[in-house]
Amino acid sequence: MLAELLLLAARDAADRGVGYCTSDAVTRVGYPQLLDQSLRLLAGLRALGAEPGRTVALLLQRPEEFLPALWACLLGGLTVCPLVPIREDEPRWAAQLTHVNTLLDGPLLLTSEQLLAELPAVAGLAVATVDEASRHGVDISAAEVAIHPSHRDDAALLVLTSGSTGNAKAVVLTHANLLASMAAKAEVQRLTGEDVTLNWVSFDHVAALLETHLLPLSVGAAQFHTTADSVLAEPARFLRLVDTHRVTMTFTPNFLLGLLSRTPLQQFTGLDLSSLKKIISGGEANPVATGRAFLDRLAPFGLAPDALWPAFGMTETCAGSIYNRTFPEGDAGAEFAAVGRPVTGLRIRVAGADGGGPEGVLALPEGEVGEVQLHGPMVTGGYHNDPAATAAAFTPDGWFRTGDLGRLHEGRLTLVGRSKDSVIVNGVTYYSHDLESVLEQLDGVERSYVAAFPTRPAGSDTEQLAVLLATDPPQQDEAALHRLLIAVRNSVVLHWGFRPAVVLPLPREEFAKTSLGKIQRSLLRRRLEAGEFGRERARVEELVTRQLGGLVVPAEGTEQALAELYAEIFDTPAGGISATASFFDLGGTSLDILRLKSLIGARFDVELPVLAILRAPSVRALAGQLATAASRGAGVPEPYDPIVTLQSGGERTPLFCVHPGVGEVLVFVNLAKYFVHERPFHALRARGFNPGEKPFESFEEMARCYAQAIRAVQPHGPYALAGYSFGAAVAFEVAKLLEEQGERVDFLGSFNLPPHIKYRMNELDYVETAVNLAMFLELVSKQQAEELPDQLRPFPREEQLARLLALAPAHRLAQLDLDLERFGAWADLADGLTDLGRGYQPSGTVRSMSVFYAVPLRGTKEEWLARELRRWDEHTSEPNRYLDVPGEHYTLMGPRHVAAFQSILRAELDRALDGN
Repeated sequence: MLAELLLLAARDAADRGVGYCTSDAVTRVGYPQLLDQSLRLLAGLRALGAEPGRTVALLLQRPEEFLPALWACLLGGLTVCPLVPIREDEPRWAAQLTHVNTLLDGPLLLTSEQLLAELPAVAGLAVATVDEASRHGVDISAAEVAIHPSHRDDAALLVLTSGSTGNAKAVVLTHANLLASMAAKAEVQRLTGEDVTLNWVSFDHVAALLETHLLPLSVGAAQFHTTADSVLAEPARFLRLVDTHRVTMTFTPNFLLGLLSRTPLQQFTGLDLSSLKKIISGGEANPVATGRAFLDRLAPFGLAPDALWPAFGMTETCAGSIYNRTFPEGDAGAEFAAVGRPVTGLRIRVAGADGGGPEGVLALPEGEVGEVQLHGPMVTGGYHNDPAATAAAFTPDGWFRTGDLGRLHEGRLTLVGRSKDSVIVNGVTYYSHDLESVLEQLDGVERSYVAAFPTRPAGSDTEQLAVLLATDPPQQDEAALHRLLIAVRNSVVLHWGFRPAVVLPLPREEFAKTSLGKIQRSLLRRRLEAGEFGRERARVEELVTRQLGGLVVPAEGTEQALAELYAEIFDTPAGGISATASFFDLGGTSLDILRLKSLIGARFDVELPVLAILRAPSVRALAGQLATAASRGAGVPEPYDPIVTLQSGGERTPLFCVHPGVGEVLVFVNLAKYFVHERPFHALRARGFNPGEKPFESFEEMARCYAQAIRAVQPHGPYALAGYSFGAAVAFEVAKLLEEQGERVDFLGSFNLPPHIKYRMNELDYVETAVNLAMFLELVSKQQAEELPDQLRPFPREEQLARLLALAPAHRLAQLDLDLERFGAWADLADGLTDLGRGYQPSGTVRSMSVFYAVPLRGTKEEWLARELRRWDEHTSEPNRYLDVPGEHYTLMGPRHVAAFQSILRAELDRALDGN
């Protein structure tokens, strides 16, 4: 079975193998060496109890770890399920792993030491590391390891249909499916042992695993692998690797072609792409204009005019199974490229919407549009442990229902849409209902009147997201409507990681529903793309422009350059960026700030601190900051001011939020955007971040400094104050000072902190403070944060920090622009604040408090509320209010929970300040 592919490659193509291009250097591993590595690892897996028939879930991001583990499983009769980490959302990651553990009947999860440390706790999940398995097999000769004789119908791979929800299905691909697919692919692509392939897509994507690993191995061709982050950070690197290694075949989703079509030509200088015969492009639709632009742009560098092959395949069809071999001539005049003709053994038919036809004839006549259905030996037999999904995926006579709409002409398939409720952006599938359920929780959105679906604007290289919704705010309340549009956009970014192209409020009667109450998304898409909502879209654009202060054209020079950077981040024309619009009102997130900082550094060759961007978020104000920095001189900081205004609009009482124990205010950025047009949102940042700034020497000094700064912004009450974690105690002391000065504090909020903090502060030595900072910054996981302090204490302080940063994901360090020196300075500041807390003893009273409580660091929420948080009652003269919020201490304002948290907070502010 599949094991024979590696055995034959090791015997007949011993001089070829795998090249790992994970850095500037290339590590080459011949097929005999890969076989040896895999057999030794198999021995280790068997020592850990992995018997034939068991499923092994591979959570391995580095190709040099994944591929030996894959073959160890296939050689040993084990079934493989590839996984990827969901670092940005630990609760969702835990839910995914829990679902996988149940769905796959208790698999063995094989991972790396680094990912093990980040892994969320999942009850009953069996976990082992590659290092652990390797140690068991280190003294065993590969020749001693028996290969399991798998059968044709044994499951080789279980591939999850999507990582975006906890209810992913597992597609069963048998040895027979995969062998039939490899033979058919090799035939149509005419691939031989003389070819060289390149892959940059992660192995949870079936095309990466099959098209650019199993396929070249099956014919004894050399193959090279790099990482997705390295290519997406610098798309031209993809082409340099093609040139360097004389690649003849590669795979990529269409969106990378669009990126390369817009890459400056100077980045291609010296390239020779004459070796490249085929670029298989699948995973999303291929616009003809994008493909032609790509081919034309790279023609001077030797790329063949027929090198691009648009293709179609699914996990259920072993990836690519239909290829367009006549692009671009065969698609002249079309908007989207056809996907072409099937490989040998695969049959296609197009069926009516009801799945049937006259006299039982399923297939529609040529040229008519219907559901694309497939039949052949490379098509899956169904979904693991999911008979209902399997039954729904096949017609009564055994044809697989793709859910895609298309038509046939002379045996050539063209897709025209998709009947499934999903959105594909940059080659990744997202499910509409997943996002709709989040957006329905927002204030102002009418329940069951939200539709999220794909749209492809004219000239776009990839599908984009449209969100149509009915709203509670009356159309004439422009400020409320604009605030809702920002909240929708913000929630999409935090939940899915990209911005919607269209957010459009519509009357309820525009949402056509089925008899069961389901919104007909496909109908809304057709109407949107036909231009039916043009008047409504124009009205929204005018409203947004008006609420942002109108379009003020940036001045030539610095302002225009900054507008171009803003446009790059927001994927919008630079001409639409107003010089006076706030970065946050345009949709910027906390991570976008860090990206903007990096872009400014590269464009202007200046180290502009994050604080400067926070305080001057518009193009015009930021240009002024750059000019001031230049006149002030390098390394000369501006005077300390604790106030950072994250949102300046609105007529209601401003809200002042005090930083947590890490001293920084980035945690409030995403929260503040929900207050636009409603009330100003000011954050208070600790002293000591900038060179030459002296940290606070006492709790009292800090509170008095903050009270003075607040009165400088808002001279008189009533005041609204809050503090997150450590900041709650500081906010309490500031409120006391303001009340002593005769001012009213009508709202005082504690975000999950009791009054007595010294006990917790006394538990935190320097290393634990540094570890908590790392967890707060998402450099380490919660589980790591519990284990690391004891592991790091024996080392000197600098080595503690170095070892801590070594565990951090490289992409996260890059996002935060952190190195050892910067992290050390931050840890010193956080330790200083912790030290102030060690001596803090609450005393006195304020009028009342609103205490927002989440899952604590230790113990249950109920114990936390009863034993700790209710002690605020000892320090108020009137009854307090205690409000339950979702999430944990460190995640209550994170991407998963901020939409719910802001709704509870804003309602409580309205009650306390306005009597609503």
